[in-house]
Amino acid sequence: MPGLMRQLRGLGGCTTPIRLDGHRTDIHATTGEILHSLNASDLPAGNLLVRCNNRRATRCAACAETYRRDTYQLITAGLRGGKGTPEAVTTHPRVFATFTAPSFGPVHNRPAKGRCRCGTQHPDDAPELGAPLNPETYDYEAAVLWNAHASKIWARFSIYLRREVAKRAGLTQRDFANHARVSFAKVAEYQKRGAIHFHAVIRLDGPDGGDTPPPAWATAELLTDAIRAAASAADVPGPVIDRRAHTFAFGTQLDIRPIRSADFDAGTELTERAVAAYIAKYATKGAETATGTLDRPIKFLAELARMTIPEHARRLIRTAWTLGARKDLEDLRLRAWAHMLGFRGHFSTKTRRYSTTLGALRTARAEWRRLQAAIALGDQSPVPADPDSDDTTLVLAHWTFAGTGLSRGEEWLAASIALDSTEGDAAA
Repeated sequence: MPGLMRQLRGLGGCTTPIRLDGHRTDIHATTGEILHSLNASDLPAGNLLVRCNNRRATRCAACAETYRRDTYQLITAGLRGGKGTPEAVTTHPRVFATFTAPSFGPVHNRPAKGRCRCGTQHPDDAPELGAPLNPETYDYEAAVLWNAHASKIWARFSIYLRREVAKRAGLTQRDFANHARVSFAKVAEYQKRGAIHFHAVIRLDGPDGGDTPPPAWATAELLTDAIRAAASAADVPGPVIDRRAHTFAFGTQLDIRPIRSADFDAGTELTERAVAAYIAKYATKGAETATGTLDRPIKFLAELARMTIPEHARRLIRTAWTLGARKDLEDLRLRAWAHMLGFRGHFSTKTRRYSTTLGALRTARAEWRRLQAAIALGDQSPVPADPDSDDTTLVLAHWTFAGTGLSRGEEWLAASIALDSTEGDAAA
């Protein structure tokens, strides 16, 4: 029992771990001595249990929270420095921009002034928010295809943005790379109507990224003006369906605000901390959170009949499924991404020089846990392995998938561990 408790505690609260069968053997390369061996069948749970690392809060709250915190650190490093990024980035021009989708028809909403078009002043949690006023005239086809092309529109925008910045600096495209660099990190969010929009931190650096100061002409005002020009020019040709030609571009609502270096100031400034927290909260949310749709793919359209989802989300999924049957739209893989309402892009992307990576953060966390485990076993001053040492260890391992999740008994024990942890935090 103590061994099983330790194994479950090592999951960090993951409720849907991956179960693996197999073995691992560590062998000293020079002497052939077996340093360590592990067989899954000898473990208390009968399998090696590995965290699922799912970013969706609806699938695993613990792993999603880790993902959210990593995203916060990634965004913060690009704003304040740290994690390998110089602190000098705080002096670089940077803005927080939100890019929205165009209109596909009027929907129930909560305008800043007045009432919704339906004549009602909806509360924040009204289920009809985001649903069309008239579903029969709402352009579901364009809405799904917009989501499917959203990543391409962003890619086109990022190319145009560099051109627009260079133009305002009086530089050619070739010369621009020798004077400055555009760095960004963006995240995709679903609006209640089911359309993707993007939040992005966009920064002007020197030619080598955050390590070099931007030129004197680089200002937040110049960057803002270039973003507006690039966003209005970026469009992507879409398919022709029933003699209707589609072209996709960002909506007219574009919000761009400079990021200040100060901490919170009575809510009057858009600060680094506020931006990082705002973006990170979307790390664990997908279409299911905003629109009430599904958090996993479907294999057959008939599955929708036994699922309780809003009618608007149901229509979007059906439209994606129908369009996915067309040969000329095969590359969009709309059926595979019908549960995401056609969007198949990554939740978050960034340029290489913006800051650290999620992989680097995970590697650092794994190394920290390894050192803590060594200390717990009695080594009070564990030293990381020297990559230049001749003392090489060969690792022979073979793992196979054995399932997911916990048994009923394991679930009970895991819940008791979480309860003890919660009570301990409350007492502290």
